[in-house]
Amino acid sequence: MSSTSDGLLHIGRFVDRTVAEGPGERTAIWVQGCTIRCAGCFNPHLWTFRGGTPTPTGEVIERVLAAGTQGLTLLGGEPFDHAAPLAEVARAVGAAGVSVMTFSGYTTAQLNGQVHAGRPGVAALLEATDLLIAGPFVAALVDRDRPWAGSTNQEFVQRGDRIPMAAVAATPDRLEITVAADGVLSVNGWADDETLDALLHDLGRRRAATSASLR
Repeated sequence: MSSTSDGLLHIGRFVDRTVAEGPGERTAIWVQGCTIRCAGCFNPHLWTFRGGTPTPTGEVIERVLAAGTQGLTLLGGEPFDHAAPLAEVARAVGAAGVSVMTFSGYTTAQLNGQVHAGRPGVAALLEATDLLIAGPFVAALVDRDRPWAGSTNQEFVQRGDRIPMAAVAATPDRLEITVAADGVLSVNGWADDETLDALLHDLGRRRAATSASLR
């Protein structure tokens, strides 16, 4: 397990508002850098620790709170490879009443082992997390029933009372596609390759038809 230690949070992507990364409207942060590198990962461009936007944790906290959402979701990359700065962010927004949901490719046993080995950042991020989804993505075990989980081996662990499991069970899986003014597509959420390809293909045809009608 690696961990950033330069006092900054290396952000690969920041979404102020989304309904596809957990229950309710949430802010989502994807960190830049992962040592696990699951086969079939949806975000392999976030494996490298090079790149991303180094951002002081104070600025991150201000931006999360300014978004005014009910929750913060931490993804990656691998959040626990950035445990210390993310723990600082999670503690601060949690104190303001914002729930924290954290995804990890590590199993709960591996994370607990790191805590017992004396990694305070891991312990702090676990402590500040209300809902943990833990375990590597396994392409042969695709989960088509639970929201947000990529594969059936992944564990849902409720660690606080801000995200009850009843809310998890009542929330459908969502795929959120946003088209910016410059035409750039952004995708949040999870879908299998066939579903995603079909959606993007249909969207591409609709955009082409709209463009043709404007000529």
